[in-house]
Formats: sequence, C-alpha cells, structure tokens
Amino acid sequence: MEAGKLLVIREKIKGNWFVKLPGGGLELGEGIHACLKREWMEELGQEIEIKQHFYTTDFFQPSAFDDSQVISIYYLVAAKGGTAKIIEPGMELQWLPLQEVSEETFDLPIDKVMARLLVKLFGQPGGLD
Repeated sequence: MEAGKLLVIREKIKGNWFVKLPGGGLELGEGIHACLKREWMEELGQEIEIKQHFYTTDFFQPSAFDDSQVISIYYLVAAKGGTAKIIEPGMELQWLPLQEVSEETFDLPIDKVMARLLVKLFGQPGGLD
C-alpha cells in the first residue's frame, strides 16, 4: 500500500474489463518475492519494497479465466520511488484511499476476500486510515 492507499487495476482480459488487485503468475524456478518484484516492474515500471506477507488463499478458488485453480499470495508493499505507470496495454490503474475500498470495488472473488480483510484490519469503509 502507498500512504493509506491501495493500488487497483482495471484490466481488459479476454474482451472483458475487470477491477482487480495487481498480480501475475509465478514463473518456473522463481521465488515468490522475485515474482512480486518482477510483476510490479513489468506492469507498473516501478521498484517496490516488500513490507510483509498479508494473506495466502486458504480455500479452493477456481480461476475466473480457465479451468485451473488459483492460489493467491498477497503482500503489503511500498514504492521505492518514481510513479507507477501502465506499461502493459489494456490496463488502467488507480490509487484508492483505503476508506473507499470495499468488497464491491472488485470483480474477482479472491479480491473481494482481500477487501473484507482490509476493512477488518483497517476499519469500516468511511473510516479506513
């Protein structure tokens, strides 16, 4: 997160727009932290500092895009400098103040779970700081 804000991506996938948290896939032989840093740089052109692990999916989550299973690992991060910008086409980004984040912010089921956890950790919508 960036100074009380959450980065949200609006991405066109298979012809449909989805509001989601940034992320991507782990490459063969790659560690989780290396993947997180690589994905952030590839998608947003910005270096990050990994602050702490936040949540790992602990339930079965089918992919919204194919017949695979998704395991999601979430971290709190901070930008090392510069401004996040869209590198990949078909994406828009927005830094949302935490008080504006809710389950309804997101389209993907796992990101809805994350929104509930964030509200639980930082307070109710309208009072997140």
